[in-house]
Amino acid sequence: MDSHPDKDPDAALEQRRRDRVERSLARVHSIRTFNASETGELAFMGQPLVQLTLPHTDPGDVPLYERRNGDLVLVVERGSYEADGRAVLAGIPFGVYPRLVLAWITTEAVRTGNRTLCLGGSLTAFMDELGITDGGKTSVLLREQMRRLFAARIAVLRAAKGMDRTSVQVASRTRLWWDETDPSEPVDVGSTIRLTDDFFRLITERPVPLDMRALQVLKTSPLGLDLYAWLTWRVSYMEREVVISWKSLEAQLGSDYAETANFTRKVKRELRRIKLVWPGLEYRTPRGRLVLKPCPPHVRPRLVNPLGSK
Repeated sequence: MDSHPDKDPDAALEQRRRDRVERSLARVHSIRTFNASETGELAFMGQPLVQLTLPHTDPGDVPLYERRNGDLVLVVERGSYEADGRAVLAGIPFGVYPRLVLAWITTEAVRTGNRTLCLGGSLTAFMDELGITDGGKTSVLLREQMRRLFAARIAVLRAAKGMDRTSVQVASRTRLWWDETDPSEPVDVGSTIRLTDDFFRLITERPVPLDMRALQVLKTSPLGLDLYAWLTWRVSYMEREVVISWKSLEAQLGSDYAETANFTRKVKRELRRIKLVWPGLEYRTPRGRLVLKPCPPHVRPRLVNPLGSK
């Protein structure tokens, strides 16, 4: 029987799995050996989207999604996009792909200081920048989540006394010219998005520095991505040990989970994965809580140079 990967679906699937493992191991080695600035892998995420995150799973046919952290509230409202000459009501963006896209958008906005960003000549080329392998329905799922994200309105508000609300659309113009039948086919006109001025300010005023290689290692889990970004931000200003209950952390990062025990198990799993790429992270998980100890952030602040500032 011919078991050539191109002719045997099972063999091809196994080969892709091995390739993913090898890439992850190579990234872990690179992270432990070189800092993100040296390898050109310095990334950013807007601070409000680190403190309060998108849903991990599809919230379904709902007009908006809400997440709270104390008096800080994130509201994501669904928008619309055009398909086949008609308006289509988009869903709420969720899962891994919008997080990776937001990290890329924030990084490019901080790096260039420009609201108009070029996404490249093909969807496959853009997926390479995100560390996503094109295969199966991956390109279809990514495109759908990008449509949802670019159409969405995001509101960040403080509800303690009175109201301080910032409600913004992500993009004022989206031009995606990629070939839907062949994601790898380059097109003559590059795909671009133009961020609204308010969203540009929202993500670039206090961006959280991250390592894109770490995001690519952790990209199998939206919880892992959220936890890594949140930990990087949280330890950057810690001066003493901090104790956080699982219920409190769940309210901030994991409101999609039916039971706190299930959330806790998954957080512990993701903490072990984060420790692989960030050996210096200091934490304990005694019963009912997460204990963080002061430690250097994963990306050292002195390497950060937002918008060309000195």
